[in-house]
Amino acid sequence: MTTIKGKLSKTARDPARLSRALLPRSRSGQEEMVGFVIIIILVAVILLVLLGFLLRSPSTEVVKNYEVESFIQASLQYTTTCENQIEFLSIKNLIVSCETGESCLDGKNSCDILNETFKNIIGNAWNVKEGSAVKGYKLGIVVNGNEQFILKRGNETKNYKGSWEDFAVGSDNYEVLLNVYS
Repeated sequence: MTTIKGKLSKTARDPARLSRALLPRSRSGQEEMVGFVIIIILVAVILLVLLGFLLRSPSTEVVKNYEVESFIQASLQYTTTCENQIEFLSIKNLIVSCETGESCLDGKNSCDILNETFKNIIGNAWNVKEGSAVKGYKLGIVVNGNEQFILKRGNETKNYKGSWEDFAVGSDNYEVLLNVYS
């Protein structure tokens, strides 16, 4: 250090004094930042654990309403083995044919074909057996407010999802109703 007559020059500073004054401020800022980072990491870990539990927990609903509704809509468009003079009939047209008492071109009863076709489709879609999530189902066809066709299997429980689809042919109103029990 350069001293002029026992005094420090203005250009020379004491480095120990400077570092002591800056050091505590610097450390406390670093400690606050480290604490903040630790808090952020802890919150992130807790959120990830909660998210993991939510994603792993299975849904309590086995069957959803939109699945039943989609099943009915798709099954009404299903082409059956019953043929008239023009085409093979869809289930929707077979329902009308059964109601009017018409037979298939090969002489088979349209109601028997309807029953057989619905049993196969529903049996493959909604598996009802011991240990299955689906405990039963009930399908009904209503014509002008009168129930004309019922197909059911398994147990009816209080926990079910259901839907219906309606259509009109001429002056007759048709409703296809399905409840799937779980």
